[in-house]
Amino acid sequence: MQWFSSTDDARELPDEELLLRSNGQPWLFAVLLDRYEAAFMRRAVSIIRDERDAEEIVQDTFTKIYLHAASFRPQEGAKFSSWAYRILLNTSYTYYVRRRKLGERVTALDPEFEALVADKGQDPERSVDRDIVDRVLGRLPGHFAQVLRLHYLERWSQEDIANLTGEEVGTVKARVHRAKAAFRKAVLPGEIEPTL
Repeated sequence: MQWFSSTDDARELPDEELLLRSNGQPWLFAVLLDRYEAAFMRRAVSIIRDERDAEEIVQDTFTKIYLHAASFRPQEGAKFSSWAYRILLNTSYTYYVRRRKLGERVTALDPEFEALVADKGQDPERSVDRDIVDRVLGRLPGHFAQVLRLHYLERWSQEDIANLTGEEVGTVKARVHRAKAAFRKAVLPGEIEPTL
């Protein structure tokens, strides 16, 4: 393995290689920070809507990425960026849930996603409890939970998700369809009643 004495020498390495090498050469992690910090901030601000809170989330996300680098396993169709964004989303939602429990933050859900999880017989204008949705998403395989969070909760287009994951739009569209079906099956009796 080539030893890099500075981050400048390593800027051409792919993300996955930088993550792997940063374990023995921690300064290489700075290249990943440079590549993703601005995009992570934009995403965190879109979720939390507060720049100071978003900064904390991004810092926590990078800490988790570094500490859990050994758990990353490159797979066909799964890039470092997908794994890292999933950590960012999970960190953001954990932060969101914590703030919501303190009564500090409530966000209306995407209408299509709300229709997917809304209780029958309840006021259709009612926001679905985000904690319940997060709990159900936590039961799904990671790739299904990620696509539902991005598409329905974060309102990413299927084209944006395809750009993030490096997949074709048709693949993303099929995954959204399968993820919705998996979500319906993951709902426990009496928890929420999916309508789609």
